[in-house]
Amino acid sequence: MKAAVAAFEEESGITVNVEWQGRQVTQKIVPALNTPQVPDIIDGAFAKLAPVLAATGQVLPLDDLFASEVEGEAITDIIPEKFRSESTMQDGSPWLLPTFLTSEAIWYDAGENPEISEAPPANWEEFIALLEDLKSQGRTPLAADGDIGGYNVLWFQSLYLRLTGVGGLNELVSDKSGALWDGDAALEAARCVEQIVQGGYLIPGYDASKWPAQQQAWATNDAALLLNGSWIPTETAPYATKDFEYASFPMPSPDPSGETIMRAEPTGFVIPLQAKNPEAAAEFAKFLLRMEFQEKIAAEAGQIPIREGIETIPELADISAAIDAADNTYLAADGVTYSGYMETVMQPLNDELFLGKIGAEEFISAMKEAQIAYWEAQL
Repeated sequence: MKAAVAAFEEESGITVNVEWQGRQVTQKIVPALNTPQVPDIIDGAFAKLAPVLAATGQVLPLDDLFASEVEGEAITDIIPEKFRSESTMQDGSPWLLPTFLTSEAIWYDAGENPEISEAPPANWEEFIALLEDLKSQGRTPLAADGDIGGYNVLWFQSLYLRLTGVGGLNELVSDKSGALWDGDAALEAARCVEQIVQGGYLIPGYDASKWPAQQQAWATNDAALLLNGSWIPTETAPYATKDFEYASFPMPSPDPSGETIMRAEPTGFVIPLQAKNPEAAAEFAKFLLRMEFQEKIAAEAGQIPIREGIETIPELADISAAIDAADNTYLAADGVTYSGYMETVMQPLNDELFLGKIGAEEFISAMKEAQIAYWEAQL
């Protein structure tokens, strides 16, 4: 990003004043929107930006930007249509210019587990068989940082989507009556999570751990598998075992007859409605779509570039190939952007399920009740 800023300034004559805000960028942006210090452009993931900016009507539509070109190529040709359609406002106008994708998968060390590379589990039954096999070898099958609700909930959400298809989770959450929680898919997904917890597959102490202790343990082969995002190779590389060979496979489906799906969430730029220099901001945003910087996003930042045909780092080869091969892709949390829902309803109750405090049936009942209360409070 620093290289892109420097190159853009030199070529355009426009000065870019950058504030590096780290993971808390979205939380810091919201208060600024009501001050004279509104930034001209913001970088972030769909799941972070959509609830606080797009859903509240505080972003500029980017129709003119999407109608322009980068290095003689139309932006609508550079960004695959399936990722453009996922980053639109309700009126159909795009509001996010994606520059790279994030995803999720189950990670392992291929050097330590060549048998997984040879035959990754194709369904939930095979996945449980793999966990049992690892356990029989005296190995800990799974690591999980239990204090991160956003990680814990990936199990239920991923399983539910593989039972219902893309859009299913969003439909479940949008049901103001809560009736969909009584469906077979919700209970089956919850029982799969319960099976993980009760099977003794998780690394001891995960339920009282503090991030990143458990992913560090996984990266030093104290556990074989880790469900996490496409950022894990770059995030754990500083402390991983020497010659750790990053590999991954998609969440196995309890219903192997369904379509294959993968999370593919755009991260990129939005321009606030109150931006003072929106034209210059738009020029900088599309600068990151140049081939030079898309290649750097892959090779140096270790991300999955939005442009197709660019080779990712070897550590992301499996997850990138899975996205390409998927019948369909979905956003984090299936694109749910209802204010506070994930943080106050789903994640806390899912934590109780994932940490072994309640069972699947109790989780379903509690979720239905909490969701009804959530929607009643919105009236």
